[in-house]
Amino acid sequence: MTRKYVDCRETPSVSGCTLAMSGEEEELVRAAVQHAVDVHEHTDDEELREGVRQGLKDAPVADTTPGAFVQLIEFHTDRIDEVERMAREWADAIGADRTARWALVGADRDRPGTYMEIVEFPDYPAGMENSAHPATAEFAEKVRAVCTDEPRFVNLEVRSTTDFSA
Repeated sequence: MTRKYVDCRETPSVSGCTLAMSGEEEELVRAAVQHAVDVHEHTDDEELREGVRQGLKDAPVADTTPGAFVQLIEFHTDRIDEVERMAREWADAIGADRTARWALVGADRDRPGTYMEIVEFPDYPAGMENSAHPATAEFAEKVRAVCTDEPRFVNLEVRSTTDFSA
């Protein structure tokens, strides 16, 4: 059975909500409807349930779908703990305005002090909206101050995903 996925920003289309869920279809419909009622004061009725059902999608690989925007950021620092602390502070500062859906930071095993951050957004405009936010500008300035050279950015549009675990 294919796992399903729902994002509250799209279904039932609540601006500023940060909840996304995946699971078995009926369980997911129940949970999404309960969230919409409890948090967003929707009415639990067949119209809401059908709207949620219609908004379900197959759960994507790593929650990433074709058309998403992924930014790779390579940077060099001997102060990675500070960078990670600043990232947590940025997440608190940007709050619900954050458009990034997930990120990971990896350390290059062959080049000490070299790191790669991978950040995923729903699409390119969402990535640019995130980049233009004052909290992001402040974060970027602070990170540059602890890097040994300028970070390098690679901007990618996701064309496809493959799940090799199946």
